[in-house]
Amino acid sequence: MELLFITLGGVILGLGARYLLPDRDRHGVVLIPALGGAVAAVVWVALTWAGMPWDGGWIWVISLVVTAAAVVVADILIGRRRKEHDEARLQALLSGKAPLAPAAAATSR
Repeated sequence: MELLFITLGGVILGLGARYLLPDRDRHGVVLIPALGGAVAAVVWVALTWAGMPWDGGWIWVISLVVTAAAVVVADILIGRRRKEHDEARLQALLSGKAPLAPAAAATSR
């Protein structure tokens, strides 16, 4: 039951990161919350396997802090990388140096 709660906590942290950090238009709506849920669950299970009691407070704190750090870093890096890639692609398309997609090239002949 605690695994369900910690996963839900990770999803909520992911939602917070998605809507509080910039560049949210650069990735999907579910990506960061799903990442938060997955990280929280994996960290929780790893800590229980390491012998931490599931009803102790530290397992909750560690799991949620690691999850918060992971979703913030992922959100910032994904947003920044997508913005750079989109700008490079736009410049390549505007300069005419970028090849057209195979389907578009075949239909334009």
